[in-house]
Order: sequence, then C-alpha cells, then structure tokens
Amino acid sequence: MVEKLIKLPDVGEGVAEAELVEWHVNVGDLVREDMVLAAVMTGKATVEIPSPVDGEVTFRHGEIGDIIATGTVILKIRIAGEGGETDEEPQVKPAVAPVAALEPASEKKVEPLKPKAEIAASPPVAKPLSHPVGVPRAEGEKPLAPPAVRLRAKEAGIDLRQVPGTGPAGRITHEDLDAFLNSQPGSGAIAAGLQPNKAVQEVKVVGLRRRIAEKMALSKSRIPHITYVEEIDMTALEELRTRMNGTQKPGRPKLTILPFLMRAMVKAIGEQPGINALYDDEAGVIRQYGGVHIGIAAQTPSGLVVPVVKHAEARDIFDCAREVARLSDAAKNGTALREELSGSTITISSLGAMGGIVSTPVINHPEVAIIGVNKLAVRPHWDGVQFVPRKMMNLSSSFDHRVIDGWDAATFVQRLKALMETPALIFVEE
Repeated sequence: MVEKLIKLPDVGEGVAEAELVEWHVNVGDLVREDMVLAAVMTGKATVEIPSPVDGEVTFRHGEIGDIIATGTVILKIRIAGEGGETDEEPQVKPAVAPVAALEPASEKKVEPLKPKAEIAASPPVAKPLSHPVGVPRAEGEKPLAPPAVRLRAKEAGIDLRQVPGTGPAGRITHEDLDAFLNSQPGSGAIAAGLQPNKAVQEVKVVGLRRRIAEKMALSKSRIPHITYVEEIDMTALEELRTRMNGTQKPGRPKLTILPFLMRAMVKAIGEQPGINALYDDEAGVIRQYGGVHIGIAAQTPSGLVVPVVKHAEARDIFDCAREVARLSDAAKNGTALREELSGSTITISSLGAMGGIVSTPVINHPEVAIIGVNKLAVRPHWDGVQFVPRKMMNLSSSFDHRVIDGWDAATFVQRLKALMETPALIFVEE
C-alpha cells in the first residue's frame, strides 16, 4: 500500500499561507478522484482542494480556522500499490469566492461544535427558614442584607423587614428573598415558571467573519474618521427615475438610486480627485487614481463583501445599473471572482430600507472615503413659505481625516447634494 501526501497547494498571487475553513472528509473516509477534500480561504476568496486519487484517508492535519503555510501536508490517502509515501500537490479548482457557501466552521460528517460551557438552569433551592415566612421583625429592628439583595428587593417592591433571614445574625440571602417571593400570591417570574438561561456558547471566528473582523479592526485603529451627514431632497430624482424605468427599452436594467449616485460621484471626483485615492500610511504616499472603481458593500448569508464596479467613469447610468446587479447576484450566489472583490478606490455603503436616519460607515482601508446611503422617506420640508411633503434621504459619509480636511469633505458632499437634487446635471457632459 502507498500513502499519497496531499499538501496545501500554491493558490497563486504570491500567497504563502491560507486559512482552513472547511473539511469535507474525516480519517477513515473513502474518497474518489476529484472529490473535494477541504476548502481554504485567502483574502475573501475560497479555494477547494480536490483529491488527485482514489483511496482511504489515513491522516488529517489542521482544524477549522487554522492558518496553514503553503506546502504543508494536510492529508494522507492510502492507495493500492507498493512503496511508501509519495508527494502530491493537487490542482486547485478555479479560484472563486463562494460567499454563500461559507457556512461558519462547517465540516461535512463532523458533529457540530457544542457549547464549551453550558450550565443547565435549575430553580434555586431555598434554605430552611429559621422562623415562618412573613413574620415581621420587631419594630425598629433593621434587616441585615448585602447591597445586591437590597437592590433586588427594591426593584421587586419588597420590604426587607418582612423577609426572614437564615444567614449569620439573621442576614438575608438571595435564597431567603427567592423563598419569600415564591411564598407570595402571583410571586413573579420564578413562580410563573420562567427561569434564567445561563448557557454560554463559544463560536469560533473563522473564514469570512475573521476577515471582516480583521479589516474592521485595521480601519478603526489606523484611520481617524470624520463623518459628515447631509440631507438630500430626492423628489426630483425619484420622479426622473420612475419616468426612466417606465419608458425603458427592452434589455435595459431597472434603475435604482445607486447608479445615479455613482454617476454623481464620478462628476464630483473629477473636481476633487483626492477623494478617489488610497493612502499607504506605512510608505507615507497617497495614490490618486484616474479610474473610479466603486466598491458596493453587499450583505450575504456569510457576511459583508464588497464587489467592485471597475471604471465607473467609462459607464453610463444603465451600464452602472447592469454591473451593480450582476456583481450583487454573484456575491450573494458565491460565484464572484477574486478580482471582482478587490481593487476599489472608493466605496458606497447602502442598507436600503434598513438604512436608518444616520450611520457612521467605516472606511474600507486603505481608501480615504466611503459614502453611506440612508433610508429614503417622505418628510415635511420648509420651502420658504410653507411645509410641503418631500422625499428626503441622508448621506452619511466618512473620510480619512489624515488626508481629507473637513472643508474638503463637506465640499464633496455638497457637490453630491447639488447633483442629486438637480439630476439633469448628472447627464450634462462638460
């Protein structure tokens, strides 16, 4: 019998290590050629590792969440034949980002992770009382009780002078208070059968969730954010958008607010190119880009990803809408390519109807700006004579205050406001 050594393959792009996010086999399993053995993650893309041979798994190295160096032996498969061990570096499957398939810490045929510490809740047992419940203390006698018990009694509206104590010198304990509560008519949560849930479950942070955590920590620890909020009167834009959707030609995508905002950003960036930049704070260099590559933060079943619309400056409003729809579907279905999830120079964060009134979006490091889209709603607006109903929406935008001054941030947002409130300007070629 021969044992085939399966090593973590080189997944390209100079990656020297990868995170193990899925096991599809256990020791003792029989596998066939091309069967998926495991999956690893680099950046926000996952790579599946197939079996190069038929055989039986005899060794498995690594746990979900481990960072493993390229070339490390992760599996041994016993195959028919003579000899000892042979090396094998399997050909990885096309590098895509199966976002929707990244179930946290999932393993095929492996028992799910159980809570590390789970304490079964049981009703407290009261100690025997030294004298009958409800017998008041002598007049002027002060009850002895620790602060926590006094607080509980105060919140429950209990006079501690009515509660017998079983502790030293008649001290009232939590058990004494529980027993007193249980003895009263309609004695509250415990008597009604409701018990505190003291279970604790530990969930290991792996895969995409780990990448998100690392990215957020990096952004918040290194970037001093300045957030600027402005309200936009979207009434005219919404009327135009409705009219364009009602008269659109076959094959044209439905327009949402995002394509209008993207085209407005392209125009505003043309006047302030420093907004469309990446800041390499270690080298002390700001790289301003001519191409406007807009990341669209998208929520997926596995977490937040940012597909990128490349060269928005070369796309009309319908092409922007078409590309946003395509990338959003790919991200949610887990078919987005690795290059479609990287390379942004500025990002839009939009939660749609869940956008709230104000948000404080976190900059996608090493970018220097992010535009947050809040909920659109009809609100009363003063037109100088009277209050009239208008469709209003806030933009909550964050900027890297190391390289973007408050005045420049405000100027950029005000330019977006002017373009969005007079949407015909978005289509004017200068």
